[in-house]
Amino acid sequence: MLLLIAGVLAPGGSSEAANRKPLKVFLLVGQSNMQGHAQVRTFEHIGMDPDTAPLLREMQDADGTPRVCEDVWISYLSTGGVKEGALTTGFGADDNKIGPELTFGITMEKMLGEPILLIKAAWGGKSLHTDFRPPSAGPYEFSEAQLEKFEKQGKNFKEIQASKAEATGHYYRLTIDHVKTVLSDIERVYPDYDSKTGYELAGLVWFQGWNDMVDSGTYPHRDQPGGYDDYSKVMAHLIRDLRKDLSAPELPFVIGVMGVGGPVDQYGPDKQRYKSTHQGFRSAMAAPAELPEFEGTVAAVLTENFWDMELNELTERDAVVKQEAKKIQSEKKLKGKEAQAVLEELREKEFSKDEREILEKGISNQGYHYLGSAKIMAGIGVGFAEAMAEMQQE
Repeated sequence: MLLLIAGVLAPGGSSEAANRKPLKVFLLVGQSNMQGHAQVRTFEHIGMDPDTAPLLREMQDADGTPRVCEDVWISYLSTGGVKEGALTTGFGADDNKIGPELTFGITMEKMLGEPILLIKAAWGGKSLHTDFRPPSAGPYEFSEAQLEKFEKQGKNFKEIQASKAEATGHYYRLTIDHVKTVLSDIERVYPDYDSKTGYELAGLVWFQGWNDMVDSGTYPHRDQPGGYDDYSKVMAHLIRDLRKDLSAPELPFVIGVMGVGGPVDQYGPDKQRYKSTHQGFRSAMAAPAELPEFEGTVAAVLTENFWDMELNELTERDAVVKQEAKKIQSEKKLKGKEAQAVLEELREKEFSKDEREILEKGISNQGYHYLGSAKIMAGIGVGFAEAMAEMQQE
């Protein structure tokens, strides 16, 4: 199942050389949640839960500083260019954030007991239907509704079509180029790389979806059964094309299924209008894993299972408090410190001391970025690693 790139050990080779194993290489690809928006400051929240405290101990040294992995290195291409080094914090959307790469790398190293190289390529706000569109999916096709809208708006369709053609597959190509560049000179990224032993292209994790899920133009029937079927089709093309272009016909592939908000059967009254759309998209994301051609080599991980329902409940209550504060601030025309004082006073009444602490330490971003919660993101990284390791054993 793994692509092995290495020289064959010559007869009479040393036992030390014989015991060496190829460097395991895993690819991490997607949009903003693969980048990762969990602030390092939210690590403390992981330790506040007895169930996840052991994971925090793997993410930090004894003195509480972020762990720097000696045997896991990473090359990360994103909006700011390429960042490389030993795996630690700061390989997220910025130097103070993490994505799933940290616990994925830590967990894979623990499970395999071997050196690992991660190659990550992720950009915020990118779609599968256009930005990551794989070659075999063909050109993006505009829906009748989109064409009618362009005509009503008096827009030049040829210009729109040309712009779309230029954008189509751009980030797919950037990803392939980055992977091939790193693999062509691994010693530059992984200092202890042994070219005689070589490397194994061991798997790919795909974590994307938001831009497709909210796109009513590309998916005009997204609120109906089968409304996201085109995503499933393009996703299958993505798996085939990545394997082809990387010369890895059975490359293990993990699909990180969008799960912001948690399981839809636990959605509150304010989220009921999103229920069918969200579940429809999640089902479409996971669908390729059920195709006979991908049996045993593609797995879907439901990231909804790592959503923190306690943080969710506190966030929803805080949203109500903010609306109430906004009303008072507007009525009294308060600004600055006075306006903030109103909000803090209402929060003091609504939340216990422990709840306030969880809110302050557990959240650093919006819901669509998994609340910027290191606890959620760390769990997702572990989930990806466990699914990948299971395929390694088959």
